[in-house]
Amino acid sequence: MKIAALHRYPVKSMGGEAMARATITPQGLAGDRRWMMVTPEGRFLTRRELPAMAQVRAEPRDDGGIVLHHAGVPSLPVTVPTVGTRRAVKVWSDGVEATPAGAAADEWLSARFGRAVQLVHMGEDVVRPVDAAYGQPGDAVGFADGFPLLVTTCESLDALNAQLPAPIAMARFRPNLVIAGAAAAFAEDGWQGLRIGGVTLRLVKPCTRCVITTQDPETGAADSREPLATLRKMGRLWQRQPIFGVNAIPDGTGDVAVGDRVELA
Repeated sequence: MKIAALHRYPVKSMGGEAMARATITPQGLAGDRRWMMVTPEGRFLTRRELPAMAQVRAEPRDDGGIVLHHAGVPSLPVTVPTVGTRRAVKVWSDGVEATPAGAAADEWLSARFGRAVQLVHMGEDVVRPVDAAYGQPGDAVGFADGFPLLVTTCESLDALNAQLPAPIAMARFRPNLVIAGAAAAFAEDGWQGLRIGGVTLRLVKPCTRCVITTQDPETGAADSREPLATLRKMGRLWQRQPIFGVNAIPDGTGDVAVGDRVELA
């Protein structure tokens, strides 16, 4: 097997980027979901609530900052906030300390969505533990829903597309690592771990899927219940929820690249 694609999403639920190379850290791909948009009260916002978040792309900078892009308006550079009081924000039921990005970012984003929103950043020293039912002491995650990495396979997408009324792209599922060469579709269900060079990934839980998978990844528009309806028909369920892909937790740090060999661990 080999890595077919790598993706990271600097701001939770906004547009991501394909990468030729990436660094895997204990909290996921370096630079992945270290930023998040929240309500003034600090509750996380995603495309579940604001599908138009798909239309904003966050371009990473070498210094850890980002540039926010949206069609028809000037882009906005945002630097990593190094001063200022941290505030409590929530990701699902998790309370996390985050640093506000500042008024310029808040105003730019609020104008895009027609409501008051704020942008926050998770410092490298902030630890948000993964669910203890699936992780080990010390396992942590950024602003992703629950786990550092999402792994999918080309073979599983091919099998799903064979059942769909119209094929969809892997971008619907927002994976970090896409693997090619699996022995069969949905073989990842039985994988316990993967080894890529000197990094081992623990595959800990199927990834349950939500309405975001029904949205166009570029526009946020949705006109059907697919692929969720077909995943249900195929019996792709875990605790009654549709699944696609596997959540993973890295052990160690290392660089990976598209084309790298992937082995079962």
